[in-house]
Amino acid sequence: MLKAEAATVAGVDMPAPHTPCPVSDTYWGVKIEDPYRCLENLSEPGVQAYMKAQAEATEKVLSRIPGRERLLKRIQELDAEVPANVTDVSRDARGNLFYEKRLASDNQFKLYMRRGFDGPEKLLVDPEALAKATGKPHAIGAYSHSKDGALVAYSISAGGAEIGTLHVINTETGQEVMPPIDRIRGGGASWLDDGSAFFYSRLAQGWEQRPRAERFMDNTVYLRRLAEPGKDVAVFGPSVHPELGLDRSDGASVQVLRGQPVALAVVYHGVSRYRSLYISDTADLLAGKPKWRKVFDQSAKVGDVSVHQGWVYLRSAQDAPRYKLLRLALPQADMARAELLVPGGAEVITAIASAPEGLYFTRRDGAAKKLYRLPHGLEAGAAAKAAQAITLPFEGNVAIADADTELPGLVLQLSGWTRTAQHYFLAAKDSAPKALNLAPRGKFDVLPGVVAREVKVKSHDGVEVPVSIIARSDIKLDGSNPTLLYGYAAYGTVEEPGISLRTLAWLEQGGVMVFCHARGGGILGDEWHKAGHKTSKFNTWRDGIATAEWLIQQGYTSPSKLAVYGGSAGGIFVGRVLTERPDLFAAAGIGVGNLDQIRSETRANGAGNIPEYGTVKIEQEFHALRNNSTYEHIKPGTKYPALLFEHGVNDTRVDVWMSTKTATRFVAANPRGKPVLMRLEYDAGHGVGSTRIQGQLRTADRWAFFLWQAGMSGFQPK
Repeated sequence: MLKAEAATVAGVDMPAPHTPCPVSDTYWGVKIEDPYRCLENLSEPGVQAYMKAQAEATEKVLSRIPGRERLLKRIQELDAEVPANVTDVSRDARGNLFYEKRLASDNQFKLYMRRGFDGPEKLLVDPEALAKATGKPHAIGAYSHSKDGALVAYSISAGGAEIGTLHVINTETGQEVMPPIDRIRGGGASWLDDGSAFFYSRLAQGWEQRPRAERFMDNTVYLRRLAEPGKDVAVFGPSVHPELGLDRSDGASVQVLRGQPVALAVVYHGVSRYRSLYISDTADLLAGKPKWRKVFDQSAKVGDVSVHQGWVYLRSAQDAPRYKLLRLALPQADMARAELLVPGGAEVITAIASAPEGLYFTRRDGAAKKLYRLPHGLEAGAAAKAAQAITLPFEGNVAIADADTELPGLVLQLSGWTRTAQHYFLAAKDSAPKALNLAPRGKFDVLPGVVAREVKVKSHDGVEVPVSIIARSDIKLDGSNPTLLYGYAAYGTVEEPGISLRTLAWLEQGGVMVFCHARGGGILGDEWHKAGHKTSKFNTWRDGIATAEWLIQQGYTSPSKLAVYGGSAGGIFVGRVLTERPDLFAAAGIGVGNLDQIRSETRANGAGNIPEYGTVKIEQEFHALRNNSTYEHIKPGTKYPALLFEHGVNDTRVDVWMSTKTATRFVAANPRGKPVLMRLEYDAGHGVGSTRIQGQLRTADRWAFFLWQAGMSGFQPK
C-alpha cells in the first residue's frame, strides 16, 4: 500500500495522510483489512502529533473562508437575542422550582432555584467559576433535589468527558454536605423522602485501567447515607446480584415508592429501548440486603415505567408496535394480571408520567404530538374513552418536563419547527397550560418569514418516509438553494419539532434545512425503529438517499448545492449515503460519528450499543455491520464530496479514532480529490455540555464549509 501524498487546501499545506499500518482480522471466513488500526492508539506520540497537525491545518483552512467571520458574528447576534435558555425544570414539595439556565451573557448552563413560579431565583451551581479556576470548561451532567428541596445532588465533569464527580449541597447555604463521589458517568441521585440518603450509580473501581471494551461495564447502584459517607452499600448491579443474570453492560435506577412496602429497580440494557423491572421489599433494601424479584424483562417490550400509589403504569410495544398502556397492581406487580388501559392504535404513544390527578401521556401523529390526561382508578375497559385531550397553544412537540406523584399538575416544554422552546404549567383541573415566566420573551420566539412543510418520500422499497423541511417562505424551487439534509435515525429517537435561533443564519443565506425521519428512528413507533436496526439498518441510509434524490427532483436543490450532516449514530446515515451515492452531494459533515462498525464494540461504550447495531460474534449481524460501516466502503479513486469530520478528543461515547481513521482513509483514497478536514477539539467530548462559544464556532465552521462547497459567493477562498 503506497503512502498518499499531501494536498493543498485553500492555500494551506495539509499534512500527508498517516502512513498505513495495516492489520487483518477474519470474521466468519471473511478477511477484513484495517489500514489505519494504529490510529486507535491515542497515547502513541506519533498518533498525537498527527492529530494535532490535522487539527491545526483544518483550523487554518476554515479561517480562510471569507464569509466565516461574518457568519459567526450573525450566529452570535442571534444568540444574543435569546434572553435565556432554560432546561431540566423540576419542583419540590415546598413549591420551589429548580432548573438549569444559560443567559445571553453566559457561556454555560448554571443551576438555579426559584421560590415558587414567580419568586426570586438563587444561583446554586456555576460551572463557569470552575472553568475560570481550572482553565477547562465544566458542565453539569444531571441534578436531583431532595423532596423538600433542602438538598440537591449534581454531577459535574470537565472538558466534555461526561465522567466526573457527584456533589451534594445545602440549598440555603450553598455548602457541600459530604465529600464528592468520583467515578460518576452522567447520572444524578434518587432520594429517600426524608432526605437522609440517596441511591446513585457508579463506575467500577479502576475502570480507566481496564481493557477498553470493559471500562463502562459492571456499574453498581449504591445507597449513600449522608450521616455515613464512608459506608456506601451496593444494592444493585451485575456483580452484586449474579443470580439475576444481568449483562455486564446493564445499568439501573433504584427508587423507594411512597406509601408502598416495595422498591423498584428499573434496568437499562445499554441503548435498548426495552427495560426490565425488579422489585424488593423496601425494608430489605434499606438494610442493604435486597431480595430482588423480576417483574418483567425485555421480552415485555416496556419502554417507560411510571408509578402512582398502588399502581405501576407501563408503556409497552408488545403486540402493539405503536405502543399501548398497561397497569399493574402493587405490591404484587404480576405481569400475568396486567390490565390494558389504552390499546395500541394508529398514533404512537411516546411518553407517560403520573401526577395525583391522573396519568398523563403523549401521542404522536407524524412529527407533532398531543397530550392526554387519564384519571386514576378507572376500570380498565373504560379508561381509553375517558382520556382527556389537553388543548395546546400550538402544534409541535410537547415534552413532559416535570411530574410528581404527590404534586398536582405538571411542567411542559413546548416547541415547534418555527417556535423556540418555552415552558408551561398545566394545573390539575385545567384543560390548557399557561406559560411559565422562567425567561423573558425573545425577539424571535416565533421565526418570521419561515415555514415548515411535512412531506413523505418513497424509499427504495416503496415505503414512505416522513421528511420535515424548514425554509424561508419566499423559497424558489429552481435547484439553486444550498440545502442541508440531516439524519440520525437510531435508537428509536426522533428529531422533534424545535429550532435553534442559529438556524436563521443558515436560512438567511438562502439555505434549506431538511430532517429525514429515516427508519431506525421512532417517528412511527417501535416497528419503524426495528426497520432500521441491526440487520435492517441498511434502510436508514437508503431512506437518506431517497430523500436526497427527492429534494433534487423537486427543485429544492441540486447535487452541487446539497450537503448532508449527522452526528454520533447519525454517522452511519451520512457515511453510507455519501459512500453509496457520492454524486448526490457537494459536501458532507460528520460529528462524533460511529464510522467503523466492525470495530464499534471494541470501544468503551461499545458493548452497550450492541442491542442497536449488533455484534461480530453473530454471523448475520457481522455481515450487517460490514454493510453499514463507512470505513469499509471507501473505494480508491472515487470522487467523494468535500468532507468535514468534527470530533471532541475527550469523547467517551464514540472514540475520536472513529473520525481520524475514516478521514485518513478518505484522503488516501483520492489525494487529489475534494478537501477532507479533521476538526478536532481538545477541550470537548461528544458534545454534551459544550459551552456557548464552542457551539457557535462549531456551527459557523460547519455552515461556512458547506456554503463554500456549494459555490456561494462570499464564501470562496482566494
